[in-house]
Amino acid sequence: MTNLLRLFLMALVSVTFLTRPSMAQSTSEPTTTHVTIPEDLTPEQVDDLVARMSDDQVRAILLERLDAVAAKQAETQTSRKGLLQTISSSAGDMAASWLDVIRKVPLLISAQVEAFSNFGNKFGASGLATLFGFTFLALAIGYAAETAVGLWTRRWIKVVDGDASTNLKGAVVFLFKRFCVEFLGLLVFYYTLVFVGRRLLDEQQIAQAAPFVFFLIWFPRLGAAISRFILAPKQSNLRLVNVNDKWAKYLHRNLIGLFLLIGFTLFILDFNAMNGVMPGESRLGFWLNTAIHIYVGVIAWTARNGLTDMMRGSDPDRTHFDEEVARYYPYFAIAVSAGTWLLVEFLAAQRNPAVFALLAEGAHFVTMFWLLIAPALDTLIRGLTRHLLPPMMGDGPIAERAYKSTKRSYIRIGRVLAGILVILMIADAWNLDLQDIAGGDSETGSKLVQFFIIIAIGYILNEVVSLWINRRLAKEQTTSEQSPDEEAGEGGGVGGSRLATVLPLLRVTAQVAIAVIFALLALGALGLDITPLLAGAGILGLAIGFGAQKLVSDIVGGIFFLIDDAFRVGEYVDVGGTTGTVEKISIRSMQLRHHRGPVHTIPYGEIQKLTNYSRDWVIMKLKFTVPFDTDPNKVKKIFKKIGAEMMEDPLHKDSFLQPFKSQGVFDFDDVGMIIRGKFMAKPGKQFTLRKEIFNRVKAAFKENGIDFARREVRVAIPGLEEAGNLTEQQKAAIGAAAADAVNKKEEPPQ
Repeated sequence: MTNLLRLFLMALVSVTFLTRPSMAQSTSEPTTTHVTIPEDLTPEQVDDLVARMSDDQVRAILLERLDAVAAKQAETQTSRKGLLQTISSSAGDMAASWLDVIRKVPLLISAQVEAFSNFGNKFGASGLATLFGFTFLALAIGYAAETAVGLWTRRWIKVVDGDASTNLKGAVVFLFKRFCVEFLGLLVFYYTLVFVGRRLLDEQQIAQAAPFVFFLIWFPRLGAAISRFILAPKQSNLRLVNVNDKWAKYLHRNLIGLFLLIGFTLFILDFNAMNGVMPGESRLGFWLNTAIHIYVGVIAWTARNGLTDMMRGSDPDRTHFDEEVARYYPYFAIAVSAGTWLLVEFLAAQRNPAVFALLAEGAHFVTMFWLLIAPALDTLIRGLTRHLLPPMMGDGPIAERAYKSTKRSYIRIGRVLAGILVILMIADAWNLDLQDIAGGDSETGSKLVQFFIIIAIGYILNEVVSLWINRRLAKEQTTSEQSPDEEAGEGGGVGGSRLATVLPLLRVTAQVAIAVIFALLALGALGLDITPLLAGAGILGLAIGFGAQKLVSDIVGGIFFLIDDAFRVGEYVDVGGTTGTVEKISIRSMQLRHHRGPVHTIPYGEIQKLTNYSRDWVIMKLKFTVPFDTDPNKVKKIFKKIGAEMMEDPLHKDSFLQPFKSQGVFDFDDVGMIIRGKFMAKPGKQFTLRKEIFNRVKAAFKENGIDFARREVRVAIPGLEEAGNLTEQQKAAIGAAAADAVNKKEEPPQ
């Protein structure tokens, strides 16, 4: 034995004994000798092991290793096979399958004649008479039982007042009860038929009659009941979908026709197989399956306007995405039909018996059904959300935005759940165990399933967080309506609650955290090593911490401002001479909207002092200048009367915290007395009250003969009595002197 062969046997025996220790004892005769395999085998030890093994054992080990090497080489060659080569091979298989279909066109009629001939020969004339007679008798008895049950259950259905737009619950209950009654009648019909048929027919006859009854009678009738529940073709006032009578009746008729065609396809293929004509002999299934998909395309194209209206729904809060889905749904239906047809042809070209069995059970029809109904489920979710979601609390743009965000969160969660339902139903149709795939041995399918499960869970969790926060915001912010003063450009309105300020930041923080965590988990599920990503994130955090100390200062300052409750969204504040309403806050800055329009962005770290004009209460002091001869007590009574009247006014009384009253004479100037009044009001209401008080004081002064003091300029001219009339030059000089005096009086101090 050469050194090369010895090394090969050494490696071979080492691997074999380390992985399969029971091999040493698999001799033809029982033995109790246990061979200990050292970690490092020398050529002499390999010779010793080979000497102790029988020829059969060595041969078995050698064959096993050679098979493993061959399998590995085959796998390597397969993995090196390019995508274009795979597509070319699949296209060649499909082309060969279609050529086979064309070659067997002349056999369609002869093969079907052969099936009917075999069917007749199997039972004979008397047997056929017995089969048809007893089958129709069983059908009649089943239909009679169904009619009796229908007469008994008819009293359960009551006429509904109104229509679906005003009485959705009543319409749904009526249609659901009617569907339940129809379905109960179909169950009674089916089981009565089964009970009677088993007593009139033998097993061979039942095997022939059962597919006929199920696929051509019971299955289309079930489809018709479902269509009546959804479309209500004869009761437009109770219709749950947004489609007119024309398209509702058209879709109802053609859906029944589609169910009949599908049922006939499944029945005739099963009938031919039971009577000696297999599907591959005439390729009848190809033509029937093609007819079904063409029929679906024709329905979608003809009723595209009705389908678009149905998918659009009646929700006034539709998004652009909803509109586009509704617009392209008919074309999506055509594409799904064509894609399913190509999938069936591809699978049929592989000639896999297991796949043929699934196709015979209608797995592709189930797939097409759920893919076509997925957008309809989305419309249903939007409709249910619209009708089941409680009405919007309060008024105003903030409450409206929160309400719409809440509705969209419900819709998105419903879409994810509907998508999961569609995937589960399609997987069940193809006998795919997603749980088993997800728990597989690190295969590509397992990784993808785990990836999408993690993404779906993260998405639902994100929407649940958004839903909870938006509902709280809707409650907190419905009271923070814009005051008339803010609308007039005064500013100084009352702000929102503390939660209304903090919750948006909490929402952003939670969404970012959920996105990062679940993105890392999803990448890990794909087999990627996320340790470098975590290390890189840590290094990036340190870099930001060292290089952006001002940013850290802003963030920390903002945290403490929020803890101190120094300001809230909607409050009117002054930050170092910059005034405005707090419009938006982020993790590092706040935005102030001045009442004239400009927006100021102020980092938290630059705030040295903050003055809040919208917290708790506001005192407004008003000054009125009256002539010196005015009675202050009379003015005091006027102010007191105005305050009492406004406290009784339903429009203004809730805005006051203390009524308007006089504070007496405040000061004198060269014009008259300055009398001051004051009132205490809620933040945001003071400017409206001030306007109303000014109007009432003016009217009351006029009614009581009190004038507001006016500024006057008196010019004293010595010797005016002796001089007589003034010349024009003197009048001009006097006017210039008076104007100069007024200008000097109005000029503010430097």
